[in-house]
Amino acid sequence: RGWLPSQCRSSAPARKPIPHVDFELDGFDADEEMYLDFYRQVAVHEDMLVPLAAHHTPNGAHSYYVLFDRTAAWGHPGMAQLLAVHLQRDREKRTFTFEQAGVPLPAMAQSWLVHRGCPQDAIGLDPELGPPPADEATRALERRLAGDGDHYAMGYSYTCDDPDDMVTVVALRALDERAPSPFRVVVEEVDTDAWTHTLREGGFDTVGEALQWCDDRLTGEAGPLPPVRPAAAASRPAVLPKAPAPRPPGRSR
Repeated sequence: RGWLPSQCRSSAPARKPIPHVDFELDGFDADEEMYLDFYRQVAVHEDMLVPLAAHHTPNGAHSYYVLFDRTAAWGHPGMAQLLAVHLQRDREKRTFTFEQAGVPLPAMAQSWLVHRGCPQDAIGLDPELGPPPADEATRALERRLAGDGDHYAMGYSYTCDDPDDMVTVVALRALDERAPSPFRVVVEEVDTDAWTHTLREGGFDTVGEALQWCDDRLTGEAGPLPPVRPAAAASRPAVLPKAPAPRPPGRSR
């Protein structure tokens, strides 16, 4: 996917060795349920988690991580491959708690962490662990998603690792019904030859239109993304329903 460490892709330029995450929990404990949850949701694959970004508060009470999960490629097709983790440590009691979320795009992981207290300018991605933005439009959209990503609810995503068409599609619903284009599709595409990525956004008036565009993009039949436009006056679903699994690229209709 877009932030796959370059050493794992033959088409990418050589970079520094892949770093390993350190949650700095030696000597810390948690109640049994919290400890088991952390192990099952995060630490079980600790040696396969690549820290794309991390920030620690000076007193060590909070740590924020954007992690690439290298085991995701072995899981359910299309699953999100990034993990956002917020650790909270009580230095006096030597205990910890945590929150985590699996997300499909780095900017969405950053947004999740920003809205849990991480300064936005402190959680920048390591430029040597993935393809850089191809243009200013990509940079601007990533900054906006990192800052106001909590204005949207994710209803569907699919990550395709096909080297000939490396793409992630995400369908979002605006939480403010007055927002223009209440349904959005965000698309990340990786150019494996140039080793850059682009991020683009389109606006839709209905959930069905947004999900259909995602499906068409994954099968190579989508037209250009429609621009974000004023929301239609028609009534809108209150929630974004779960989408059916898209046809993998190349499957006949």
